[in-house]
Amino acid sequence: MTFTTSTSPSPAPATAVAVLPQDPGGRRRRRAPIGDSSTTVGMRSRSYRSMNVIVTIVLAVGGIIMIAPLLWTFTTSLKTREAVFALPPQWIPDPVQWENYLRVWSAGPLASGIWNSIVVSVSVTVVGTATSALAAFAFAKMRLPFKNVVFLTLLVAIMIPFPTIMIPQFKMFGDLGMVDTLWPLILPGLFGNIVMIFFLRQFLDSVPDSIIEAAKLDGAGYLRIFWTLIFPAIRPAVAAQFILWFMAVWNDYLAPIIYLNSPERQTLQLVIASFNATYASQTDYPLIMAASFIALIPVLVVFVIFQRQIIESVALTGAKG
Repeated sequence: MTFTTSTSPSPAPATAVAVLPQDPGGRRRRRAPIGDSSTTVGMRSRSYRSMNVIVTIVLAVGGIIMIAPLLWTFTTSLKTREAVFALPPQWIPDPVQWENYLRVWSAGPLASGIWNSIVVSVSVTVVGTATSALAAFAFAKMRLPFKNVVFLTLLVAIMIPFPTIMIPQFKMFGDLGMVDTLWPLILPGLFGNIVMIFFLRQFLDSVPDSIIEAAKLDGAGYLRIFWTLIFPAIRPAVAAQFILWFMAVWNDYLAPIIYLNSPERQTLQLVIASFNATYASQTDYPLIMAASFIALIPVLVVFVIFQRQIIESVALTGAKG
């Protein structure tokens, strides 16, 4: 009798494998081994960190390039006349001439120019933003006859450049006796901004109509619905458009030079232009740069304030949603 002993091969070392539960067809799907998965995750993590470093470097270089003209304006305003033309250029003035910011107030009507620009910019943007938001709410959520036709007409008006209506508008304000006053700069903006109306109307499409219908059933009027429900929802968009509009009105040069003649009624941009015409021939560029940097400060302040408002509004909106 012969006995044979069968030797089975030694079992291979076990490998941890992640197995998904059975799908509806009764089959099991296998994933890659856990060790390979961790390696892939590690490679992706290193690639993600490398990409973050590259993006950070690119953004830092771009930020330095963008802020360089502002820094050059500030440093030039603190230089002497001779240091402006020094080679190589001096980024850090030596000596520092802080008295340039004292001379600029007596070199021209800078104070009245700042006040006139504040009056025009604040009145136009504050009142115009309120009317634009109300108009956007009406176009987006109210039932009005020929609403879409009127809205399309407003969009067509965006394509008309200001030089086209410049002469008829000047004649109209001249007949009203408003030339050489601030009213021609203020009145057109009080009725709203077409770009802001369009932007806010598109933003309001994301607000459900059920909220408005529920408020109407509770007895709320349209103004109350707007200020209590709609305006908090569109506050980030309003803040963003307010910044852009304020910058445009503050830096406007064409309209003021058409309507304003008296030095005491000129806006800040006209005062700086007169500084450039008067003191550039005298190579007094530090004085011009000092006036230009003063003109930048209100825009920077408004931008910083409303940038924080945008971030807070978006955070609150996301928390409520």
